[in-house]
Amino acid sequence: MRFTRFTMLGLLAFLAACATPPPVTDRDALAEFNANNDPAEPFNRAVFAVNQGLDTVLVRPATMAYRTLVPSPARTGLRNALRNIRTPVILLNDMLQGQPQHAGNTLGRFVVNTTLGLGGLIDVADWYWGVPFHNEDFGQTLASWGVGEGPYLVLPLLGPSNPRDTLGFAVDIASQPLTWLGSGFEVNLLSGLRTGLGLLDAREAVQDTLDEVNRTSLDPYATLRSGYRQGRNAAIANRDRGARPAR
Repeated sequence: MRFTRFTMLGLLAFLAACATPPPVTDRDALAEFNANNDPAEPFNRAVFAVNQGLDTVLVRPATMAYRTLVPSPARTGLRNALRNIRTPVILLNDMLQGQPQHAGNTLGRFVVNTTLGLGGLIDVADWYWGVPFHNEDFGQTLASWGVGEGPYLVLPLLGPSNPRDTLGFAVDIASQPLTWLGSGFEVNLLSGLRTGLGLLDAREAVQDTLDEVNRTSLDPYATLRSGYRQGRNAAIANRDRGARPAR
């Protein structure tokens, strides 16, 4: 009941903060408004400002400490292991998108890297057989089924999104095998550790880009909005993949 009330209050705040479209007589402004697809921009900018504050105080210092204290080879090994753990989610979405070749590559990578790659720490499938990692999520699956992205959203802590990708994120969490193990201290500890390390790794991977945006952009909010959409469109079209020659 409390969750429902909280959700309704959040929805009302979102709707109340929706920007007013320009008049139809101002064609350029209206075209830009429609292209941005950000009807709740005042609300989103407020959330963005909070996220930026938390980032300055907590997230960026933690990321830089991680980068300083953990050697690059160890960070690469952790990233490989986290990708390997995510295999069931990627495999499911490969199959839901009707991509048998990608599904076969995903399964093959998991078997090779789990065995020869010491539990996934070493990406043997990539550097030896030339089968690179590819990521798939349920947001991409929904897009392949023709579901539109909907309006742009900025989520607390998580950052840029949209209704389609937010739903996809929730489904991916439910699809992760660790979610099926129930509760208990060990399960909660393992799940929390995986989530925390995953977020830290993901942030470290884009830290330099974010620093550059914050340093050079006149409007970091608009720059990140555009960058997020371009990145998602490339991922949906599988333009973010690169083949490497077999060794």
